[in-house]
Amino acid sequence: MPAAEFEQRLRAAGAERYHHRHPFNERMHDGLLSPEELRVWITNRFYYQRNIPIKDALVLAKLDDRDLRRAWIHRIHDHDGTAGDEGGIERWLRLGEAAGLERRALESGEGVLAGVRLAVDGYVNFVRLATPLEAVASSLTEVFAPDLLERRTAAFEKHYAWIEPDGLRYFQVRPPQGRRDSREALDLVRAWATTRADQDRVLAALDFKFDVLWSLLDAIEHACGRK
Repeated sequence: MPAAEFEQRLRAAGAERYHHRHPFNERMHDGLLSPEELRVWITNRFYYQRNIPIKDALVLAKLDDRDLRRAWIHRIHDHDGTAGDEGGIERWLRLGEAAGLERRALESGEGVLAGVRLAVDGYVNFVRLATPLEAVASSLTEVFAPDLLERRTAAFEKHYAWIEPDGLRYFQVRPPQGRRDSREALDLVRAWATTRADQDRVLAALDFKFDVLWSLLDAIEHACGRK
C-alpha cells in the first residue's frame, strides 16, 4: 500500500489497540487506584522494564550494519544506564521505593504474576525468533508511549501525591527518548517494508505487541480482584 496509507494504518491500530485504553490504565489516570493496586502494577511492570534492554540486545544482534547498531544501542544505555546516567531501570526502582516497595523485593521478582511473566517472556522470545523487520516493528508501540507517559505524570502528581516526587523521574525522562526511538524505528520500517507482504508482517508484529501489553494489564487487573 502507499507509504502514507501504511503509516496511517499503523497509527490507527495504535489509537484502537494501544494499552492506554485498558480499564486499568484508565482507572490509574483517573486517580482511582488504591496504594496496593498501584504497588502491584509497579512490581509487575518492572518485570517488563527490566527485560526491555534484553529485547533490544536481541534486536541489536540482528542488525548487520554498523551504523544501525550504533544507533540502536542507545536504547540499552537508556535503560541500563551509563557512567553519566542512572538509566530507566534505576529510575523505576526509585519509583518503587517512593511507593513503599523494597528494592530487594523488586529486584528479586517477588510478586510477579504468572500471566505477566508469560506475556513478557513471550515478547522477548518473539524478538529472539523474529526477522529484523518484525523485531523492529514490534517496538513501534513507542510511537504512542510519550503521550501516555505525559498523561501519567500529570495523573500521579494530581492523584497520588503520597508518592515522593523523585519517584516520578522515569515518567518525566522517558517521553523525549520515546519520540526519538519511534522516529528511528519508523524510518527503518518505512525503508524495509517494500512489499505488501512486508507491510502485513509489520502490522502483525505490532498487533502482537499490543496483545503483550494488554495481557500484562489483564493479569494485574485480575490479581487486583477486578475482572
